[in-house]
Amino acid sequence: MWQPMRALCLLMLGLLTSASAGAQVAAGVNAEAVTQQLVAGRAAELYAERLAALRAAHALDVHGAVLERVRRIAGGLIAQARRDYPDSADWAWELHVTTDEEHLADGMAGGKMLLGEAYLERLEIADAELAMLLAHEMAHALLRHNLLEYQLALRLDRGWARRPFLALEEAVESDSALIAKLAPQGLAQEAEADREGLLLAWRAGWPAARLANYFKKLARGSGLPNFDSATHPSPASRWAAARALAATLPAGAAWPDGDGRLFP
Repeated sequence: MWQPMRALCLLMLGLLTSASAGAQVAAGVNAEAVTQQLVAGRAAELYAERLAALRAAHALDVHGAVLERVRRIAGGLIAQARRDYPDSADWAWELHVTTDEEHLADGMAGGKMLLGEAYLERLEIADAELAMLLAHEMAHALLRHNLLEYQLALRLDRGWARRPFLALEEAVESDSALIAKLAPQGLAQEAEADREGLLLAWRAGWPAARLANYFKKLARGSGLPNFDSATHPSPASRWAAARALAATLPAGAAWPDGDGRLFP
């Protein structure tokens, strides 16, 4: 991931003009000032900057077959998201793949996602597992997690009303004291994205047990499967939760064709 979970789930519901975005980020922040529109403008900038850097490094959408596979699987999830979350119906979804070895997977609300090829290869991600990964990132956006994080930061310190939004944005990313205060909500949001993402993908037609298998691979690939990180619950606990949820869901009558591996 190019940023911690906070950047993973930046909300984006539409693009601001540069003038209006500039005016808002320079203003003091409070519960009224930090809106979906403001966060959307910043998300657009961050996403565009990242793509431009990867494109310049010849590390963006290098392998057409990989990109096509990811977009094919995302297509059904996007259609389901529009049914389940009507306020996402007009989002301009965008998805890219990078050969950057350090990049895992992340998504910005409004449908801006970036996946790392090396990550998919390392875990030998099958189609249903890829659907789970994508649905998890989509859930962060659909549930407006980043906006909720900013709102919590504002409640914790009313002094932000005298400072610009960019200062708050920077603090959420790098201020260790604030990050520690936000961590419990962040962990809860990750668990929620796991749960709601699995349900989204299941409603889109993917078998629940195969979706849950993504977390099994995540746990097996982790050096510390039984420990929470600063931003995510432990891989083992995520696998257990996904397995338990999948056991409660009936098997679908049909699901998308193919469940092959990305790299034979």
